[in-house]
Amino acid sequence: MDVKFNKVLIFINSLVPLALLLWDAIFGNLGANPIEFFLRTTGVLTLVFLFITLSVTPLRKYFGWNNLIKFRRMLGLYAFFYGCLHLITYSFFDKSLSVSAIASDVWERPFIAVGMFSFFLLIPLAVTSTNQMIKRLGGKNWQRLHRLIYIIAIGGVVHFWMIVKSDITYPFLFALVLAGLLGYRVYAAIEKPKKKLATN
Repeated sequence: MDVKFNKVLIFINSLVPLALLLWDAIFGNLGANPIEFFLRTTGVLTLVFLFITLSVTPLRKYFGWNNLIKFRRMLGLYAFFYGCLHLITYSFFDKSLSVSAIASDVWERPFIAVGMFSFFLLIPLAVTSTNQMIKRLGGKNWQRLHRLIYIIAIGGVVHFWMIVKSDITYPFLFALVLAGLLGYRVYAAIEKPKKKLATN
């Protein structure tokens, strides 16, 4: 597997959704409320990249695709990237960078607070994604910190679920996938001591 080629491929393809969004924005194809459309789409893309990042470990362990670990950082940073676009769209285009309006929204609408909390938890993960930061923190501490991705993913799904007023099909599907991804980790954690005992 050519790692550099695949990284370039992932890099380009991960920007395709944004390119399509901008294309539709330029030609006025974002519907009656373009800001809301852009906001919802970037939010969903944040969740999608979070889930793809969480999928790396089960896919690697189940199928033996060990090289996937080399792309996890990039995928996680794309989740942060789309999360930033989501926040910028909300704070700049929807709220015109009004601190009072944003603070009032966070206080009055719980789903905004959940989304903000989840995004701010994502910041230290992005900041500590470099090799230098891994060395500075130490492997175990870095791993403990990056387990925040589980809380972030749960918060993202809850945020999405709370936004939807009637049809919960998509939030439910996201919740189902997340349950599978987290369920695998619980299963793996239970089975790991059993395997150690079996080999001793």
